[in-house]
Amino acid sequence: MKRFLPAVLLPLALLLTACSGSSSADDSGGAGGAVDGQGSLTLNIGDQKGGSESVLRAAGELDDLPYQVKWSTFTSGPPLLEAVNAGAVDLGSVGNTPPVFAAGANSKITVVAATHGDSRGEAVLVPKDSPLKETADLKGKSVAVAQGSSAHYQLIASLGKAGLTLDDIKVTLLQPADALAAFTTGKVDAWAVWDPYTSQVLRGGQGRVLTDGRGVVNGLNFQVAAPAALKDKDKAAAIGDFIERLRRAQDWVFGHPEQWAKVWAKDTGLPYEVALDAVKLTHGTRVPVALDQAAIASEQRIADTFTELKLIPNAFDFADYVDDRFNKDLPPSTSPARSYGKGSSR
Repeated sequence: MKRFLPAVLLPLALLLTACSGSSSADDSGGAGGAVDGQGSLTLNIGDQKGGSESVLRAAGELDDLPYQVKWSTFTSGPPLLEAVNAGAVDLGSVGNTPPVFAAGANSKITVVAATHGDSRGEAVLVPKDSPLKETADLKGKSVAVAQGSSAHYQLIASLGKAGLTLDDIKVTLLQPADALAAFTTGKVDAWAVWDPYTSQVLRGGQGRVLTDGRGVVNGLNFQVAAPAALKDKDKAAAIGDFIERLRRAQDWVFGHPEQWAKVWAKDTGLPYEVALDAVKLTHGTRVPVALDQAAIASEQRIADTFTELKLIPNAFDFADYVDDRFNKDLPPSTSPARSYGKGSSR
């Protein structure tokens, strides 16, 4: 088992740290025209490995697109949002923290849709034989985390709940690939990270959860659009259609965890068992929700936290970067995440 973890993690780590550049996939269906028959139209969609394109294709939601899609693949949320800001991408999926940093940099972005999922995958991990038993035990210890990531905020919030701050620990800023090496070789005492890394460590048997994101993070993920695309009537209609397809695909994932795990594993290099764990722990639990005041307020708290730490230079109102036109009749953002039952936790 000690040899299993690095072999499992390395392929995904390479996928997430090696930029794959842009690729164009013409996924138009039989209709061939734009939404509402306005003529030829192309949406530029930012994606990550095993992301929107994979899940939409697996769910059959790319079979009848009434517009063209050009896919561009990014290693993570921040560079994807840089492309949105530059107008190179019309829409893309990111976690709860990248939009805060993009907005703090006055980027041209607009959050247009949200999902709410289980936060157990956002975790602070420690080696299986670590003497640390609770969050307060992190005082004076070294913790690896990716700066500006959702895990960064989860670490701050978890420490705060235990009466600690970042000043009480030794923060080691590392991206996942480097953090993995530091964690498995004992160079850090803990690792704040997200799924599927959490599921990989647990499945590999070389770590356990010290604390997770339940009760401290909002569990939100977002679709973020370019303001210029939203001002274009035809593109805005196509974006609305695309978001609806993603919502249906998310429903499909929950009902077909094994089938989706096979596709996800193939697209990312994850072992099937790890992919299935991550689906049941995090990815399959997401439910489409409204962009409401509660969602905006929770993102504002994240923004204010990083502003106070001077990681974001200026205070701002997150509401200025939200467009709720695609809410429709979705449930509140605080609606419970889906669950596969007790068997879904490791």
